[in-house]
Amino acid sequence: MRTLKKILVVGSGSWGTALVKILLEQSDTKVDWWVRSPEMANYINARGRNPKYLRSVKLDLSRLSAHSDLEEVVNVNDTILLVTPSAFVSDTLSSLKDNALEGKRIISAVKGVEPKSLKILGEYLFDQKGVSKSNFGVITGPCHAEEVAQEKLSYLTFASTNDSFCKEMCEALDCSYIRVTPSADIYGTEISAVLKNVYAIAAGLCHSLGYGDNFQAVLVSNAIREIKRFIEAVHPIDRDADDSAYLGDLLVTAYSQYSRNRMLGAMVGKGY
Repeated sequence: MRTLKKILVVGSGSWGTALVKILLEQSDTKVDWWVRSPEMANYINARGRNPKYLRSVKLDLSRLSAHSDLEEVVNVNDTILLVTPSAFVSDTLSSLKDNALEGKRIISAVKGVEPKSLKILGEYLFDQKGVSKSNFGVITGPCHAEEVAQEKLSYLTFASTNDSFCKEMCEALDCSYIRVTPSADIYGTEISAVLKNVYAIAAGLCHSLGYGDNFQAVLVSNAIREIKRFIEAVHPIDRDADDSAYLGDLLVTAYSQYSRNRMLGAMVGKGY
């Protein structure tokens, strides 16, 4: 099995920053990091910190290089991890040539649908960017960036239909505070990561409206059953939706203080 020597991370939010931190835990992995502005790239390269997200995280500059020219860093990387918000994926990639991603290994940590096509990222990349299924992978939780920053024990799932790619990335992401579970379910993990955000908004709404723990338990237990029915209808394979990639990710998003979707629902429920 090959060892991941170099990877490009596209996206500089809190989750992108957390994944850069995780990848740099492996002593032989070099990371190129695409950020939107030259000013941010210069700041990161000078100080080893993201000036906007997870500012407490100090990154190893001996193996990290930040860039603001996407085409340039895509050309020199064969493995690319996308962590931009789903609403901006197509705009971000629009600066690239039509065949720029062909033959490259693309990983999604986006957790949303591409708004123009209304497709999960994998389907969007297959249909419009020439990415092959064997070169595609998905990173999903349950995992919050804030706890990664604190190096609290956390769990990830890496999904790919390519067994050697899956094993390589599980090894690259594994470190003292991260455990990684392999999966072949590139459709169910992505779809579940989208749906759980909707249920987390509902959980936040109910909390602010005064519904108690009893009701929340019923809401979430019904939510996982609906996720099971949905992903089975869209992509029927042998899977256990009670695994952490599905149920675990739903639970942490519906209940955690760090969940932005739960917070959105809570603020709406309070009348904001």
